[in-house]
Amino acid sequence: MTHDTAYKAPLIGISRLRMGTDGNGITTLVAFGGCRLRCRYCLNPQCHSEVKIWKTPEDVMKVLQKDELYFWATRGGVTFGGGEPLLYPQFIQTVLELGAKQWHVTVETSLNVSQESLEVLLPYVDEYIVDVKDMDPLIYQKYTSRSNKYVKNNLRWLISHGKKDNIFVRVPLIQGYNDANAQDSSIEELSSMGLTRFDRFEYK
Repeated sequence: MTHDTAYKAPLIGISRLRMGTDGNGITTLVAFGGCRLRCRYCLNPQCHSEVKIWKTPEDVMKVLQKDELYFWATRGGVTFGGGEPLLYPQFIQTVLELGAKQWHVTVETSLNVSQESLEVLLPYVDEYIVDVKDMDPLIYQKYTSRSNKYVKNNLRWLISHGKKDNIFVRVPLIQGYNDANAQDSSIEELSSMGLTRFDRFEYK
């Protein structure tokens, strides 16, 4: 997996006029291809497909501008998801500097990325929707084929940089991998970090 190209990034789609699913108000979801995780029940398997749409930041901004009035009226904006959007921090930064930072900016992420990716976008992001899978290292490894070391370290880093109240954590029940007790343990660990906003749900 390579990080940012000079002018383009691989997208799996741009979805407009979303309400109540990806942050505040009416949002446009910019979904990136590529992800380091190999989740057993991947919610967006197309992110691993070789068939992607290569877009420039200017291409993305042209789509976002179509719904500017909706963003202003509903306090909505742009959500960067995927896949893993934080594999492309410089690309996202360029989109935001083109004018998108004037709207509410949300990132949907696993946080299984380098801290440098967070550093680039820290001044821009209003909300982080973090899918932690499970905080237990063994459960996480079994489910994703990766360590959750980066996830935990990045959560602590964001909290230390004043983003505690800007983090919304999704804690799923994953049949065959964890249970309600594991969910409770994950939320307890996250709460001990100072986090308070959780979405407890079940993969079906």
